[in-house]
Amino acid sequence: MAGSTENGSGRRGNRWRLAVWGTAALLLVLPLLAMQFTEEVAWGLSDFALFGAMLFVACGTYELAARMTGNKAYRAAVGVALAAAFILVWMNLAVGLIGSEENPANLMYGGVLVVGILGAIIARFRPHGMALSLVGTALAQVLVVVIALIVGLAYNLGDTLMLTGFFVALWLTSARLFRKAAREQSPAGAAP
Repeated sequence: MAGSTENGSGRRGNRWRLAVWGTAALLLVLPLLAMQFTEEVAWGLSDFALFGAMLFVACGTYELAARMTGNKAYRAAVGVALAAAFILVWMNLAVGLIGSEENPANLMYGGVLVVGILGAIIARFRPHGMALSLVGTALAQVLVVVIALIVGLAYNLGDTLMLTGFFVALWLTSARLFRKAAREQSPAGAAP
């Protein structure tokens, strides 16, 4: 391992750690604050518990990845992928991406996450394999919408395509960052 600031255990790493966990705490407090000013936000204890658990898993996973490497592109790629997964799950639980949150067709998005997770495991979290895994995840995201369109489940085509484009862009951004991390690991003069 390189010096402590490269692997995340030095001062720079502590600042990033504080920023990640501080942002998570702020996100958890925001709905509570919003509830003081509007009745449109009406969270119960279970909502806060679920959101807190999701934040804990996302931040904990990011912290583990950050401790594994000092490569900034790799860390950024993990952050983007985790953000995409977090937003996908939260939106799906809150309002649903295909119809309402109660539409069983939304369960197909679980398959998108399974593609990403299995791909990461198969790649053993190595950057080149992770890049391929995230491209596969983007393709799985598109496949869900294609299936929904064929079966006639996508009610608002414009919103569905816009959200799909948003998630595909996040998955491909993460893939590109993993590809960059893979090139940075390659010895000088070797083909990436």
